[in-house]
Amino acid sequence: MNRTTLSLIAGTTALAAVTGFAAMSAPDAEGKDTARTAAELPVERTGLLCPAPSTSDLAETAYTSFTPVTKGTGSSGTAQLLPAAAQSADGTNAKKPSKKTAKPVLRPKEPGKPVTGDVSGGDAPALVGTAEGKLAPGWTVQQTTEVAAGAGRGLQGVNCTAPDTDFWFPGVSTEAGRTDYVYLTNPDDSAAVVDLKLYGKDGALDSTVGEGITVRPHSGEPILLSTLTGEKQADLTMHVNVRSGRLGAAVQALDDKLGGDWLAAAGEPATDLVMPGIPKDATAVRLVVFTPGGADADLKIQLASPTGLITPAGHETVHVKAGMTSAVDLGDVTRGEAGSLVLTPTDQRVPVVAALRILRGKGAAQETAFIPATNAVGSRATSADNSSKGSTLSLTAPGGTAQVKVTASAGSGGGTALSKTYTVKAGTTQDVEAPVPSGLKGTYALTVEPLSGGPVYAARTLAATREGVPAFTVQTLTDDRGTVAVPDAEQDLSVLQR
Repeated sequence: MNRTTLSLIAGTTALAAVTGFAAMSAPDAEGKDTARTAAELPVERTGLLCPAPSTSDLAETAYTSFTPVTKGTGSSGTAQLLPAAAQSADGTNAKKPSKKTAKPVLRPKEPGKPVTGDVSGGDAPALVGTAEGKLAPGWTVQQTTEVAAGAGRGLQGVNCTAPDTDFWFPGVSTEAGRTDYVYLTNPDDSAAVVDLKLYGKDGALDSTVGEGITVRPHSGEPILLSTLTGEKQADLTMHVNVRSGRLGAAVQALDDKLGGDWLAAAGEPATDLVMPGIPKDATAVRLVVFTPGGADADLKIQLASPTGLITPAGHETVHVKAGMTSAVDLGDVTRGEAGSLVLTPTDQRVPVVAALRILRGKGAAQETAFIPATNAVGSRATSADNSSKGSTLSLTAPGGTAQVKVTASAGSGGGTALSKTYTVKAGTTQDVEAPVPSGLKGTYALTVEPLSGGPVYAARTLAATREGVPAFTVQTLTDDRGTVAVPDAEQDLSVLQR
């Protein structure tokens, strides 16, 4: 027996002593598999990252935290949202030379009730949040900023997200009049290294500036996209690839005349895409698509309307060349009705990423928002920061008819939770009259739970008219990852004797 074999046995023995083994039984004599299925259990810890909200002195930012009630959690739990510089990777306050403890922007106490906080001006930092115990499953934080004037004026909203290592942003721009920043937030004790790559109508843009960018520990770094390239293009796709560490990433797209908003990362490249929740009064819709692989993609464009799937006249398909960004102006494609854009392959199934730029209003009173292609709701999705007026919930079932339960939480200042069930027919989009908690005071959260039928996609629009400008922001709703599959495992030392 050689040394390698001895080392392997010793290592295996040590692993068994520490962790045990998942017990998987072979099929019995009758061919039945007796292996136990994984149990869905509530997560015990959730981390979220919020980008620095604005550099405008006129910015007013609201944070809303909400954890839905989840069965199977314990009786204890904590959560807080702190400036990135005051947070260590294990969720505790980092030591600072001044020995002053940073004050949390938010500190929720119990599931089922939203908690709000606010900041003013352009000096607010990026935030790092950690929730544990009963406050962890499905923890959601919405960051909403209102900017009264200047580039990007209007509403800018974004969901704070978990750190990751790979992001796609179709819809960014370096054209004149647009100022796009990618905000990178590092929650950990060590630096992260990231590559930023831009792709335009003719492929990758030449640049070495975006390679090997270091993001310091416990910091948020804004990077102006126009510093990565000298080319001015209206429609670009950006790939954020984290070489080491992990980051939160979001793009703030500001226009001198058309307002602005946050562009959240699109879902992973896929062959079938859905962009839910186009406002029914949208005056202009622009589709931006990119294929990261080595093959061209041909896609069928359809609108899931309240009555079914329709094909926009003159925009039946879009051809996307490999490694290049394509854009299509769809105009007022919704024509006064709720709608969601659905992309499907016409022939070869080639993964793509996509996003929509939406305009509301006319002339000098226009505002911008973005809808990236997104994943289905899954088991449950949550939207925080809703009010009795100005909130629209959009549900889409592109495949089969689905039943969906929507629950309005208690208000941040009071009120009683209320639930309703909706039927969304196959191929349609419905702007539902979402329930409002009785006796509402403050803001409330909406929790969406599909009950039966095909996949459901969802988005929530916040709207408010300010000095004649129809300000708005759209956030898609995806699975809140409140539960995790845990295999039924037990210690089985007998494997060492086989």
